[in-house]
Amino acid sequence: MRRKMTTESADSPDMTPMLDIVFIMLIFFIVTTTFTNVSGIDMNKSTNQESNQKDNRALVVSIDAAENINFLGRIVDVNALRANVESEIAKSKKAISFIVKTHEVASTDVLIKAVDQIKRAGVTQVQVAKL
Repeated sequence: MRRKMTTESADSPDMTPMLDIVFIMLIFFIVTTTFTNVSGIDMNKSTNQESNQKDNRALVVSIDAAENINFLGRIVDVNALRANVESEIAKSKKAISFIVKTHEVASTDVLIKAVDQIKRAGVTQVQVAKL
């Protein structure tokens, strides 16, 4: 008598052990995972900060197309700008920041000299803007 040989096809291996391992690993990672709450900083603006912002003021130095430097409504030479800034700081006795507004056609050299003179006067906050 001949025996019938039943052979499983070589194309499809048994996937049951692999699925068991995958589910065991999934359960392991779910159990061992820890979740943390990330705390943030409240950014509510208080009235105390608003009063501090009113104390700080910004003075504007403008450079026009003819490269004239205007400070407090009058034309100032680049070399005299430092003395004018120092006198305003002495009058104010509060933190002052400066905004240098420059025209598009004004040269960068005049802008750099003006910012340099303001920083030599002791000002740390100098911003540059387009006029």
